[in-house]
Amino acid sequence: MSDITLENKEKFEALQKEIDQWKGKEGPLMPVLHKAQEIFGCLSLDVQKYISKELDIPVSDIYGVATFYSQFTLKPKGKYKIGVCMGTACYVKGSQAILDELVKELDMKVGDTTDDGLFTLEATRCLGACGLAPIIMINDDVYGRLKPEDIKEIVAKYKG
Repeated sequence: MSDITLENKEKFEALQKEIDQWKGKEGPLMPVLHKAQEIFGCLSLDVQKYISKELDIPVSDIYGVATFYSQFTLKPKGKYKIGVCMGTACYVKGSQAILDELVKELDMKVGDTTDDGLFTLEATRCLGACGLAPIIMINDDVYGRLKPEDIKEIVAKYKG
């Protein structure tokens, strides 16, 4: 058995333990989805189908919940989540140019994850650091007063 298959088997076993705790109780879906995302990193179709079968809830209902709530994702996120603030202060100070430079530097689209699984790029609402506009956050690190030419060096720190 390959490592990936073994790893998935262990992940599904961990998910099954969570499902067993909620079976027969009121409102099992949200806590099970949260645990599934914690275990797998996202709510792929395979994971949704498994939950559907085990909780006897239609996949369409599970998909509806997974796509309605912003804390859930259907695709795996990168190791580094880059949020570019597109709030008013950041936008006026040039955050679109910062976002465009990240798209170019990482060769990706907004909302996607790089093929190597390292970066996920998102345009966000106000991040609450307007005095440092324009800003980006990479996981918990904040970078402010940016210019497009700053991006290459910042990204290089995370690639290294």
